[in-house]
Amino acid sequence: MIDIKQYGFMENETPADGLLPGRVIEQRRVQYTVITEHGEVAAVLKGAFLHDAVVREDLPCVGDYVLLQYNDSGPSLITDLLPRRTKFSRFDGSGHGYAHIKANREQIIAANFDYVFILSSLNQDFNVNRIIRYLTQARQSGALPVVLLTKADLVEDASVQADKVRKAVPGVPVHAVSSYTGFRMIELCEYLKPGKTVVFLGMSGVGKSSLLNVLMKHDVMIVRTIREDDGRGRHTTTHRQLFMLPSGAMIIDTPGMRELGLYGADEGFSEGFADVEEFFTQCRFSDCRHQSEPGCAILAAIERGVLSQSRWDNYLKLKRETLYSEDKAAAMREKFARNKEIAVWSKNRKKDFKQRYDA
Repeated sequence: MIDIKQYGFMENETPADGLLPGRVIEQRRVQYTVITEHGEVAAVLKGAFLHDAVVREDLPCVGDYVLLQYNDSGPSLITDLLPRRTKFSRFDGSGHGYAHIKANREQIIAANFDYVFILSSLNQDFNVNRIIRYLTQARQSGALPVVLLTKADLVEDASVQADKVRKAVPGVPVHAVSSYTGFRMIELCEYLKPGKTVVFLGMSGVGKSSLLNVLMKHDVMIVRTIREDDGRGRHTTTHRQLFMLPSGAMIIDTPGMRELGLYGADEGFSEGFADVEEFFTQCRFSDCRHQSEPGCAILAAIERGVLSQSRWDNYLKLKRETLYSEDKAAAMREKFARNKEIAVWSKNRKKDFKQRYDA
């Protein structure tokens, strides 16, 4: 028997009679692997559960706690999704999913984690602005973000890049590490404690698989080479999966994401740029556009060197992207609602016509 409390299951999450609690540790499209007191269990969604799902957020993902109708001779049925403590979402414009819920474009990558490790490699693909974008969404998740600068063995002095990132993301822990040499890997121990869950985020080729292998103390992922021309790699992880480390901490590994579509990141955005938005209250005019107005605190701060032009530019860029994602998601929800109303009207009309015809 497995004690699923080791996987973060809370005692107050008491399941209904006849249902088995578990945590989703792997997802491959509509197939799930759930860890329970009986071990790893193959599972699928119960028909009624799927039918009641209105948006994609209602469906389980890796890290979720669920309730099962256990079947020891075949796939068990997922009947309930327990409340999430944290989640990481992105905007998904692919249109993939079940027909009746695909119009909602929130894609949940992982759930119920304590830390978000944002990985960025110190090779030629190193990009501070990309780290800021990941950080904006990570803050929205409700967990604590941590930036890991991997492959520190590739540079002469990793502290230079680390200081650059710390300046761009004040207040966020930044660690430069190397899975190959073990450089400063000891610093990660404060996050990898029993019962804690960490989600890995980053593009392909940043060293997620290598880091996971080192933390697991044996190879669980294939490590692929990256392209020499741009420092980017191919996807090693093809699906999301949760791993239990020897330390008792858990890692949720995710496929590398070329694009991170911001979804509902307004709170995370404001938290990440609180130092910038603080100047807004100091402007002479409440409707200041921060362009050429007299008494603009933003322009004055840039002129004094208190606020860098690059940080202000990053603020404007991410603000536009956040607003665009919110507007697009709202438009998709409205379209879904209209289509649903039309479908219901059409169904009722056919039903009325049949009743009149039969009469």
